[in-house]
Amino acid sequence: MSAPDYSVKGQHILISGGAGGIGTAFVKAFLACGAKVSICDLNEPKENLECDFYKIDVRKDADVENLAVKIKNLDVLIHCAGKLVRHEEHQASVFMDIVNIHLGGNLRLATAFRKHLSVRHGCIINIGSMYSYFGASRIPAYASAKTAIIGLTRSLAIAYAEDGIRVNAIAPGWIRTEISKGGRDDENFNSLVMSRLPTKRWSEPEELAGTAVFLASPASKLINGVTIPVDGGYVAS
Repeated sequence: MSAPDYSVKGQHILISGGAGGIGTAFVKAFLACGAKVSICDLNEPKENLECDFYKIDVRKDADVENLAVKIKNLDVLIHCAGKLVRHEEHQASVFMDIVNIHLGGNLRLATAFRKHLSVRHGCIINIGSMYSYFGASRIPAYASAKTAIIGLTRSLAIAYAEDGIRVNAIAPGWIRTEISKGGRDDENFNSLVMSRLPTKRWSEPEELAGTAVFLASPASKLINGVTIPVDGGYVAS
């Protein structure tokens, strides 16, 4: 019996939202593993990363379609682009915008790159959240979109199986990023999270990267249509 193949060397990875936070952590991890990485984002990376950068808005069909023309070959698509707006997401316009970024952007990218991925029998890695499982009174759009990511992941896994494409998702726990700063700074919220979280700390983006690399590797070839919590034991508590 041969050893499992965890290598992603030589693969081409496209990461939306790769200019910051979890996306940048993934970029660094895949580069360190010998993969070629491309970033698409509204903002340019703050760090000097050895990868191609494309400025696009995942809410716009034309931006995504044009990107699919520019990129010729692809093995892995990861949709990390996202935002939340505390206390404003009960407004319909804000709600729909947040959902469009997380869910609509996900579908646009998956649809645009389906043919690319089918050639390489590649995979898609979506990003859920702890709010894929729980409600969030202050950020209902974010929570709704992240809940829907689980359903979209399952649906695309079934739809794309005929093309040899796997579709999975990661549900990060409480990660130290710019998007989570409001929660970390809220003493009451932070106390509630820490009281349930077995690790008793906010995790670093880099701690998610190993799961992404695994899902992109041949070692995970039978994993399809699942969402994996990477949460320090929060869901289990």
